[in-house]
Amino acid sequence: MNVGVAHSEVNPNTRVMSSRGVWLAYGISVGLLHVVLLSIPFFSIPVVWTLTNVIHNLVMFLLLHVVKGTPFETPDQGAARLLTHGEQMDHGAQCTSARKFLSVSPVVL
Repeated sequence: MNVGVAHSEVNPNTRVMSSRGVWLAYGISVGLLHVVLLSIPFFSIPVVWTLTNVIHNLVMFLLLHVVKGTPFETPDQGAARLLTHGEQMDHGAQCTSARKFLSVSPVVL
């Protein structure tokens, strides 16, 4: 039981990409990045698509493969602080819908 925390998960990082509305927010944020880059007058459309793809991939690399730990207090005695978010996602299970979505989204871009 998690006493003194506002969530019922042992580690909320494990369920964040499977929660409601996250995929929509992800798509909207990528679209918003693209629109912001389109508003810069001296960028052509192919350059904007390239910058959207590069910025998206750099941010996702940093968030999923570089940053370790969790921003939450977890009762797992520090086991999550040695794992990246990509390793914590879906309790480490492979081929989940969230992992497939994150694998397909750069290809679609």
